[in-house]
Amino acid sequence: MSTTKMKSKLVPFDAARYLSDDAAIAEYMNAVLETGDTDLLLLALGDVARARGMAQVAKDAGLGRESLYKALTPGAKPRFDTVVKVARALGVRLGVQPVSA
Repeated sequence: MSTTKMKSKLVPFDAARYLSDDAAIAEYMNAVLETGDTDLLLLALGDVARARGMAQVAKDAGLGRESLYKALTPGAKPRFDTVVKVARALGVRLGVQPVSA
């Protein structure tokens, strides 16, 4: 089988499909936060938002659905207060832990 035919059968990975409960979401978000990668954080918030329902998350965050999508797209540079609103709407609490030497 050729590589082209093989690629067309692959389905893109969607983390939202596996974020079915609070424990899975917490583990996922903790792993993402440990990377320190802001783009990955936005991607993860988007995954959790899709798992919970974008329309409801947008409503709970006080944002329009289009604004929520724009804020969570790769390469977006949303304002900090927008990220906090989305995190709160998702029930995600961002925390700080001391770094051990």
